[in-house]
Amino acid sequence: MAQTFKRLEIKYLLNDKQYSQLLPELLKIAEVDEYGKSRINNIYYDTPDFRVIRTSLEKPVYKEKLRLRTYGDTTDMTNAFVELKKKYHGVVYKRRISAGYLDSLKYLAGDSELMSSMDKENEPFDRLDKGMDRDFDIREIQAESLRALKEKENGLRESQVKDEIDEFIKAYEGLRPAMIIGYDRIAMAGREDKEFRVTFDTNITWRTTDIDLRKGTDGWQILEPGQHLMEIKIPLAFPLELSRRMSELGIFPVSISKYGRAYIAMINEAQIKYSNVYEYEAAGSINDIAAYSLLHTGMLAVHGA
Repeated sequence: MAQTFKRLEIKYLLNDKQYSQLLPELLKIAEVDEYGKSRINNIYYDTPDFRVIRTSLEKPVYKEKLRLRTYGDTTDMTNAFVELKKKYHGVVYKRRISAGYLDSLKYLAGDSELMSSMDKENEPFDRLDKGMDRDFDIREIQAESLRALKEKENGLRESQVKDEIDEFIKAYEGLRPAMIIGYDRIAMAGREDKEFRVTFDTNITWRTTDIDLRKGTDGWQILEPGQHLMEIKIPLAFPLELSRRMSELGIFPVSISKYGRAYIAMINEAQIKYSNVYEYEAAGSINDIAAYSLLHTGMLAVHGA
């Protein structure tokens, strides 16, 4: 199965009061999808020195990242998405393919044959399977089917998505599972405009140990208590009345990346934990990827040399 998306994704950080005041306005034009609140689990892939996220934090015109995503409790056979996310001049492009969780892990570890026989024809209908993809509303299926047909007419090869992911993997030497990030999500879809999407993420956690989604996504918190990360996902036009109400409530766009915030938190923690390279080496912490990143990017000071 292959999926492709192109849209604007605008992020906002709300407090409890702003959330409760904005929700009635949103419910006029959108509704919560059938899954209600669901847990989204991600493994972000990066190099040993975290080159992917460090490049992203420099805010280049073009940036990209690779992650493995599941929904809810994860087992070997849980449907998982290998997702390549690109951003160019503020527009988000997503490419993703799916398979069982264990097979997806093997594929990302180098077994490129595992996804060669994936069925890319029935993608819009496969999401009817319970729990397969909670990021989208069932009512979008018809519209997405039409988009898929248009893509096919435009010559999108069935193997193109996998080819792009394979190229990313080749470009970043030493790519491996770097961090788990999980969060509770409430997703909403437009009542009339099916491509209008809103998501609210809370309980956003990260960790760099036990990087296996079968072990859950418990970890350190990214947001402060009472904060809600809202994303509005639109192909082009922003609803004017919603924009006006958000301005009245003091809700404005923010530049925030879950992975970026977690990486900075990880670096801050490592800088406190390891005051110099010799402490790092004496601790025998070769598996501490935070310290490894600091050591190999020059962010960990060398004292007494």
